[in-house]
Amino acid sequence: MTTTEDFVHVFEPATVPDAPTLLLLHGTGADEHDLLPLGRALAPGAALLSPRGKVSESGMNRWFRRLREGVFDVEDLIVRTAELADFVKAATLTYDLDPKRIVVSGFSNGANTGAGLLLLRPGLVAGAALFAGGAPLQGREPDPVDLSGTRVFLGNGAADPITTIDQARLVAAQLGERGADVRAEEHSGGHQLPPQMVARATEWFAGAGF
Repeated sequence: MTTTEDFVHVFEPATVPDAPTLLLLHGTGADEHDLLPLGRALAPGAALLSPRGKVSESGMNRWFRRLREGVFDVEDLIVRTAELADFVKAATLTYDLDPKRIVVSGFSNGANTGAGLLLLRPGLVAGAALFAGGAPLQGREPDPVDLSGTRVFLGNGAADPITTIDQARLVAAQLGERGADVRAEEHSGGHQLPPQMVARATEWFAGAGF
């Protein structure tokens, strides 16, 4: 049985009454502290739950294995996503969180994992703000799950050499086809999270009603 002790993580309680919870998923080589500033910017006063990925690639933290740059080990992604989902469920009990008001936000490898949570564990989170991520189930059509009521913001770079814009547009389509309310934004840069994209996501979050 998964507990909160199964993942190294940081938890910051909400400082605003009835605030949602942000589940923060870092990118390759980062850790549980990396996206805390992003979480505070996206949803001031929200609770922050930020675990560390358990896969090590040449000493770099990741959420799931990859076979090479840009090629995922999809079977490992499926297993790791289930493990992460169980951790989130345990954390809702440990920290007395509202399970209907959890929003996942991730960058790069964390964004791919966040998209995996949406497609593989529908209903686990109420929404997502994902940056520099693409379609996680490479070469596979996701199951026809119901994502009605799930609100999603996607931010990607049109010149991203790691997560191509085609992959970003594919995951937007996959989520939309399953009923998610998707807002997909693109910037002219590469594999990064520019301030203007954070500003757009913050504006979206404020109006999303979480």
